[in-house]
Amino acid sequence: MPLLGYGTHPMRGGQATEAVLAALEVGYRLVDTATRYRNEEAIGAALAQTAVPRGELFVTTKMPPDCVGIERRTLEESLTALGTDHVDLWLIHWPPGGYPGVTSWRAFAQAREEGLVRAIGVSNYSIELIDALYEATGEYPAVNQRQWGPGDYDAGYAGALAARGIVLSAHSPLRSTDLNDPVLVSVAQAHGRSVHEVVVAWNLHHGVAVTVKSAHRDRMVRNLSAAGLTLTEEEVAAIDRLGAGL
Repeated sequence: MPLLGYGTHPMRGGQATEAVLAALEVGYRLVDTATRYRNEEAIGAALAQTAVPRGELFVTTKMPPDCVGIERRTLEESLTALGTDHVDLWLIHWPPGGYPGVTSWRAFAQAREEGLVRAIGVSNYSIELIDALYEATGEYPAVNQRQWGPGDYDAGYAGALAARGIVLSAHSPLRSTDLNDPVLVSVAQAHGRSVHEVVVAWNLHHGVAVTVKSAHRDRMVRNLSAAGLTLTEEEVAAIDRLGAGL
């Protein structure tokens, strides 16, 4: 699973197709979507047109929590829309009704056994709900995706996921981030980079798989270049302290 991926919400239609094609051209190899985004067919059009072989791509999609009981049908509809015989990662988008979704988790595991998905995970789950899944099935999610930026940083939460062997995946890393924060501005200036790049690099430093979204090619390139930005331990610690309550 690439640590730096391309997010597609809320793009749809031709805009989504063109943006994903551009993202693949500049070097992204992970494309993140969801049934609820209503853009899987547009992304499938991009996957059909790109020169990048399917084997070099990592495709993630998510099942809405209101699809409990029709997991297999939901997945098959996603596969048809995406034009692929499997997805690399399938997530439960939100805890169904606030519960862990044990029956869905078992259906997810069955889909993986059948080769329709390569890995399974969850999104927006608490540690308590993740543990409930494990207690019921004996299997932890491979990934937990949630909003995660400097303003969301919680060392205890990140550590709890790591202790369970779960990859933390960040979406919307800039949503909760004050891009004018003096700490981030100072770090960006020290490296001659943008604050956006610093936030992405901070996630990567922590081993967090981060998805970023932009419909503009120059910003796609800028965000992707953050993979080459190395922050010092002191800079990372200063950014960590921007987390709520730190």
